Amino acid sequence: MNFQKLTLSFLLSCMFAISVFAQGGVTFNKDSWKEIMATAESEEKLIFVDAYTTWCGPCKKMTRDIFPLHNVGEFYNKNFINVKMDMERGEGVALAEKYDVILYPTLLFLDASGEIIHRAVGYHNEQEFLGVGEVALDPNKSLAGMTASYEEGNREPSFLYKYTVARFEARDGSHPAIAEEYLARQEDWTTNDNMQFVYSFVEGTDSKMFDYILDNKNAFIEKFGEKEINSKIENIVMSRLNNQDDKPELEEVDALFAKVMGDRAAINSSAYRMTYHRQRGNREGYAAAAIEHYKKYKDELSFDELNETAWTFYEVISDKKLLKCATKMSKQSIKMANNYYNNDTLAALYYKMGKKSKALKQAKKAVNIAAANKEDHSATDQLIEEIKAM
Repeated sequence: MNFQKLTLSFLLSCMFAISVFAQGGVTFNKDSWKEIMATAESEEKLIFVDAYTTWCGPCKKMTRDIFPLHNVGEFYNKNFINVKMDMERGEGVALAEKYDVILYPTLLFLDASGEIIHRAVGYHNEQEFLGVGEVALDPNKSLAGMTASYEEGNREPSFLYKYTVARFEARDGSHPAIAEEYLARQEDWTTNDNMQFVYSFVEGTDSKMFDYILDNKNAFIEKFGEKEINSKIENIVMSRLNNQDDKPELEEVDALFAKVMGDRAAINSSAYRMTYHRQRGNREGYAAAAIEHYKKYKDELSFDELNETAWTFYEVISDKKLLKCATKMSKQSIKMANNYYNNDTLAALYYKMGKKSKALKQAKKAVNIAAANKEDHSATDQLIEEIKAM
């Protein structure tokens, strides 16, 4: 009798556990994409796609912490056909290209025909994830619904504000134009709300918002702090310089630095010319730019800058006349701060120039400095062996 009771209790516990598991987190459909779209059409539901990659940390965090939650699963299972799609494998590769997925995780909400209804990017906590799902279901708040309203001519400032936010969260690069439409309808950009708006949504170096921050930098520093504003400006400038699809030419860089850097514009433009030529694989252009930069600004350069440039010459330049110029930079770096790294650089330059005795002497100096400071000098030890074999 006791065994029967125990067995019944055990079975009931198992049934309860199975029931709880079944009612757990988000259930992801593993059918083919064609079958998923057919299911969405037959059930009259939107498709939610967790667009992820295996190396994405925030993706793993959502999988671990958010998708298993009961209330999250209850909401998403009721309202969506849920799909996890690795954007670097299988059908995910084509979908990543189709929907321009380049940031992870991207949360896509699609109709049964595959049209984007809403999208958001990045890790979302429980409430944020539930909120983005609710927005996707609301035609007045979803990206598709707001786009339709915009295309129908809605230019109410309150709508443009919300539409900017929605476009920003989509991370598709479309929000700045909407943001500037909103600001064009604001008589006063100096209100706290509008300054916060500008700070939050400024992006390109050619935008009115960027110019406004530069023209009113002190006011923005007072509100947000000098470190934050300088970092914001620097990030925007670097984003423009590193744009792989539309790299700026030197004339544009000069104009940009003049607008942003004031008295430091000329020296930064000069330094950028080295980067410009190196990124394009133009060794001769790099060397010429570096030597010109050194001649103009050698008294303003740090020992690190000098050593880095000299080392780059060692790596990419073969002409002995040009290498001789690099030794001048290296010697100046050593004069400013006599350390292992710049002595090693000078030794390497001598070695590349074929000056065996000088190279060996300088390499031993580098090793002695490293040993005194308990620094790793194995690379120089190897260089010494190569010098001796000359």
